[in-house]
Amino acid sequence: MEQLAHGYGLIEGPVWVPGRGLLFSDVHGGGVYCLDARGVVTTVFPHRRGIGGMALHENGGMVVGGRNIAFKSFAGGSTIVLLDRDPAQGNVGYNDLATDAAGRIYVGSLGSPVFEPGEQVAGDLHLIDLDGSSRIVGRDVLLTNGLGFSPDGRTLYHSDSRRQTIYRYGVAENGDLGAKTSFARTAKGAADGLAVAADGSVWVAVAGGGVVSVFEPNGALRRSLAVPVPMVTSVCFGGADLQTLYIVSGSDGSGGDRNGAVFRVEVEVAGLPVPSARVKLNSS
Repeated sequence: MEQLAHGYGLIEGPVWVPGRGLLFSDVHGGGVYCLDARGVVTTVFPHRRGIGGMALHENGGMVVGGRNIAFKSFAGGSTIVLLDRDPAQGNVGYNDLATDAAGRIYVGSLGSPVFEPGEQVAGDLHLIDLDGSSRIVGRDVLLTNGLGFSPDGRTLYHSDSRRQTIYRYGVAENGDLGAKTSFARTAKGAADGLAVAADGSVWVAVAGGGVVSVFEPNGALRRSLAVPVPMVTSVCFGGADLQTLYIVSGSDGSGGDRNGAVFRVEVEVAGLPVPSARVKLNSS
């Protein structure tokens, strides 16, 4: 396992962009960054903090989470809000997100701030449809995290970190979800970001556990991949053949507050390509 970058607060939201490299966010330090094939890191979007999830958009930019779900163009210009928070209704912001084959966006909301003391309030799972409308498709998520689809698109996997559980939902053709059922649990640490491989295995970052746990399509543990830091926050597949696993981390348990890092390791299976978002952008 090779360390490629270091010196961030809490890295999240890794996205592989062919021809460009690995994009990732720093939740605490702010900003979105790109790690290219030469190992050079450049700033893509400065300042914005709290981005826990990201996805490419077909219009040449990124959909990012945080205080709202927004589109930010690579060419610059104004940020376009796709889905705002609503604290009065128990929605203080958003964390990880995923896109389906149609280009719809699934994202979990936070019922209470993650990094503040107090009781953790459950959030919901939201769908942003292609026409820009949104609706709640799942409820009672204590701390929403990784999201990803099975190879056939009929199952959505979703980490609830507070419950140390990865859940699964059946996915209807219109994007609605069926009942939530337990898929797998993490024995030590919290289920965080995840990615799905072409063989249907589910690769889960275990925050506080120092591993990436790999689960079979039936939920059985295939293996655990050791990472040299405890706060493993997310994963994604990249490289020309999607057989490079990129692993990102935070600083907790490292003895400092700027020790978040990016790692990579070659793995035996290829990841699934992640579709770009295609939801309508309405700047009015």
